Amino acid sequence: MGSPPLPPATSPEAKAPAEARSLLATAWMRIRRSKIALLSLCVVVAILLFAILAPVLSAVSGNDPYTSNTSPEVLDDFQTPGLPLPGYMYPSAQHWLGVEPGLGRDLFARLAYGGQVSLTIALLSTVVSVVLGTVLGAAAGYFGGKTDAIISRIMDLFLAFPHLLLVLSLTPILQSRLRDTPLGEGSFLPMASLVIILGFFGWAYLARIVRGQVLSLREREFVEAARSFGASHLSILFRQIIPNVMGVVLVYATMLIPTNISAEAALSFLGVGVKDPTPSWGQMLNAAQSGNWYLSDPWFLAVPGIMLIVTVLAFNLLGDAVRDALDPKASRH
Repeated sequence: MGSPPLPPATSPEAKAPAEARSLLATAWMRIRRSKIALLSLCVVVAILLFAILAPVLSAVSGNDPYTSNTSPEVLDDFQTPGLPLPGYMYPSAQHWLGVEPGLGRDLFARLAYGGQVSLTIALLSTVVSVVLGTVLGAAAGYFGGKTDAIISRIMDLFLAFPHLLLVLSLTPILQSRLRDTPLGEGSFLPMASLVIILGFFGWAYLARIVRGQVLSLREREFVEAARSFGASHLSILFRQIIPNVMGVVLVYATMLIPTNISAEAALSFLGVGVKDPTPSWGQMLNAAQSGNWYLSDPWFLAVPGIMLIVTVLAFNLLGDAVRDALDPKASRH
């Protein structure tokens, strides 16, 4: 007996051709298949909403982050002056996370507004680093020659310095320079200085990665075709080259955000970042340490500390998921 005839191409049994998907659509499809990636994405979205809706949440709780309450009904006046009384130290209906020692300000409101400040600094400084790193790295790889040599030496110089020590020494200097400018008004001064410092000193590693990608892209057929049609170098760079390295840039950006969150917290904790009364998670840690309140009121230290750990962990897990999803060699599960 002969073999059975093959089903015609138009029959339901014929396999449909694979549907073409964009890079982002493919990445989203892979992220949806990972429970850890989806969980980290949900946590990141929840934290962002928590920070964005800080004024609304504070209004609902009936407290703001700046009003002090040092009355004897709230803070101890005898055994440990300034320590919140048991009814105010921990979460309650009136103060959802209790009050801070010393000044009696609402912890929930300061945590929400502090998240707004910390995440704003981290996101804006990441944008600065990504823009500088992408443009300079692409320019170095595309133009080559002296342009590549100059930018590469600058990259080496930035990567050679100890990052934390450099930021610690330059932040106070920059703040004094910005004090007489529009950026030096009120709480904008520490935020602007941290965005500039963290953003300006965070671009070199990305630039090196982008440069390596562009060195191979500049000889590709679509770049040669653009040159043959008379496209300018800037047009090729911004319309052909940079869009093709955005996958790498996106992965780096998602990994840089938690790094900048930790850096802001460290600088504010060390006293050169955001300062009281402006709340930030690092400033709250500084307040818990500077008055030794963490010894008698560990909850005051735990609240911003746990928030920082959860936020950085969620962003790191999401960054790993984005990296795996945008890797063309990643296995399909």
